[in-house]
Amino acid sequence: MGSADSKLNFRKAVIQLTTKTQPVEATDDAFWDQFWADTATSVQDVFALVPAAEIRAVREESPSNLATLCYKAVEKLVQGAESGCHSEKEKQIVLNCSRLLTRVLPYIFEDPDWRGFFWSTVPGAGRGGQGEDDDENARPLAESLLLAIADLLFCPDFTVQSHRRSTVDSAEDVHSLDSCEYIWEAGVGFAHSPQPNYIHDVNRMELLKLLLTCFSEAMYLPPAPDSGSTNPWVQFFCSTENRHALPLFTSLLNTVCAYDPVGYGIPYNHLLFSDYREPLVEEAAQVLIVTLDHDSATSASPTVDGTTTGTAMDDTDPPGPENLFVNYLSRIHREEDFQFILKGIARLLSNPLLQTYLPNSTKKIQFHQELLVLFWKLCDFNKKFLFFVLKSSDVLDILVPTLYFLNDARADQSRVGLMHIGVFILLLLSGERNFGVRLNKPYSVRVPMDIPVFTGTHADLLIVVFHKIITSGHQRLQPLFDCLLTIVVNVSPYLKSLSMVAANKLLHLLEAFSTTWFLFSAAQNHHLVFFLLEAFNNIIQYQFDGNSNLVYAIIRKRSVFHQLANLPTDPPAIHKALQRRRRTAEPLSRTGSQEGASMEGSRPAAPAEPGTLKTSLVATPGIDKLTEKSQVSEDGTLRSLEPTSQKSSADGSPTAEEPGQAWREQRRLSSVSASGQWSPTSEWVLSWKSKLPLQTIMRLLQVLVPQVEKICIDKGLTDESEILRFLQHGTLVGLLPVPHPILIRKYQANSGTAMWFRTYMWGVIYLRNVDPPVWYDTDVKLFEIQRV
Repeated sequence: MGSADSKLNFRKAVIQLTTKTQPVEATDDAFWDQFWADTATSVQDVFALVPAAEIRAVREESPSNLATLCYKAVEKLVQGAESGCHSEKEKQIVLNCSRLLTRVLPYIFEDPDWRGFFWSTVPGAGRGGQGEDDDENARPLAESLLLAIADLLFCPDFTVQSHRRSTVDSAEDVHSLDSCEYIWEAGVGFAHSPQPNYIHDVNRMELLKLLLTCFSEAMYLPPAPDSGSTNPWVQFFCSTENRHALPLFTSLLNTVCAYDPVGYGIPYNHLLFSDYREPLVEEAAQVLIVTLDHDSATSASPTVDGTTTGTAMDDTDPPGPENLFVNYLSRIHREEDFQFILKGIARLLSNPLLQTYLPNSTKKIQFHQELLVLFWKLCDFNKKFLFFVLKSSDVLDILVPTLYFLNDARADQSRVGLMHIGVFILLLLSGERNFGVRLNKPYSVRVPMDIPVFTGTHADLLIVVFHKIITSGHQRLQPLFDCLLTIVVNVSPYLKSLSMVAANKLLHLLEAFSTTWFLFSAAQNHHLVFFLLEAFNNIIQYQFDGNSNLVYAIIRKRSVFHQLANLPTDPPAIHKALQRRRRTAEPLSRTGSQEGASMEGSRPAAPAEPGTLKTSLVATPGIDKLTEKSQVSEDGTLRSLEPTSQKSSADGSPTAEEPGQAWREQRRLSSVSASGQWSPTSEWVLSWKSKLPLQTIMRLLQVLVPQVEKICIDKGLTDESEILRFLQHGTLVGLLPVPHPILIRKYQANSGTAMWFRTYMWGVIYLRNVDPPVWYDTDVKLFEIQRV
């Protein structure tokens, strides 16, 4: 039968379904078979031939017919899984049912009355099939569907290579088949890389799309503050009920991490062959991050039967969470597995950067957001992986692409989520001393980026990009400033030598943040000044020797520090400062930041095209909720400073959040006008001005400024190099206050970020699945779809 015919027949069946007001019996195979038996319709056809309005009409007007359609389609998938899909006809039926369910499920989820439908049992659909007495052990439809998908993903000659020589094998083999021998790709816990097979990849992709659609019920529930709501589909699929959990987890992870879009090392290869692997890799990455959506902050760890795990998993740890995917991920421990995962993710994240060297030489992948979420989950759930990442300079292969994405997306309203995940990853890494140490490696890779040219280390790159985000990003990035500067503070004690460009950028930020109108215009703005001063203090106290550029920049901008020390606190001065603000439109002045030319070959960061779709995000917790303070002891170990012990540091200078703790105090001190407008008072300014940690810098200026001035007068100098040479050899030993203990603010898991990740991840998946548009124009509740 030709394709046009089969489309016509399929469309006829759909019309019949929408026009029948009477329920059609489930036993009327002649009617139901029209939907899957004789047709060869692509998933795009199914979406075109089953319009949204008609699905909703059947749902409202003849609900029993929609219920039967779903039940019959699931039944066909279960039969296909049982029989092992030997004939072409059976394979076609499975694919057709899979496409139909992918089309219909979102309309079941959008209606609260239907939500329980898949979790109810269907009479007479017990495990044994026909008999009435099977009802007690009947499975809910959702469970039957999920188990059938899992079985079908390891179906020889359909989704995996058959290991058998002869084709006359009985269906029994499906039940005895050990799917661990059929893992899709070599990598973690599996050494054999099967022959690539286009047909198998396409079939896997269709089934994974259906699986993702099953999981997407989460999109139709509004963001819950407790976020304890586990997704029942994911919960069941990742439980011990699914005998393929381990091989499927491994298949997904290995498929993603082994993928090389370069076309096996031959440039321009992708122009000759269409890459059928990429859509599968993308789908695998999306399914993987959804199965790993697990709130590590609130979850208890029930016991899990450890017998199923292979040697790739660490059995020495206490049993992990019930979600086996999270469990397996947290127990990977072999060095070579970590190396494989890290190299794979770094290779894929760097792919868009390669584009800039040899345009069009490699296929440009689009799923970097899913990869960043996956990397985040790995670091968050597997601390051994996090330490492995930081053990060598390989971490820089994650850092550079992350900074590239942050810089590239900074002006684009539709990519706020990408900005957040990138910053969160760097915040997580910056809580570990090794990250700061690694940043001292010279930066020689010249990825064209729209930033000033500099010669220096990866620390310089990080500071220059952060400065660019803060001074030329869009307004909605302001909540990230705290995070960006926390990262700078966390790494500051380990930075051996900042370049002049980076030193000037940090001082420009201090200058911008310490203008009176900025300090007085919002309750939290002064925190940014505290963070910068803390970073300067760390560098002066712990890395003075190599940082003559920063010391010179501080001396040149000494007026900024004197102004801070003499900040006006009287009401008329506060009023005047705020008046000045009303005249300044720019959030931060660009002036005084010698920009310099951008790197060759770079394009300016562009705003979103008008009309670009974006999804809304929930607010992220404040920096005090996101992080927990730890003090670095003499031996380098970290001691957590619980909220109870938030004392001032040794030299009496408070930490950046101490003013933040005084939040309730501040509410008392600052007046809130009838309109709810916050306005600063003298008491409020005094409450934090007295805590500005200026002692170390003031002492430095007191000692060095007269010496530098003397050199200038003696030698008639206007030349920087002579002064820098003097500062390089100078010392402040014994002249500075006693060094304060180093404070690190480590990311801590909390349900606020878990909820943020959930909305961000589903928003990405919603927007990226356009062909077919699985969720478009359905009534999602987890986020809003907005146009830029």
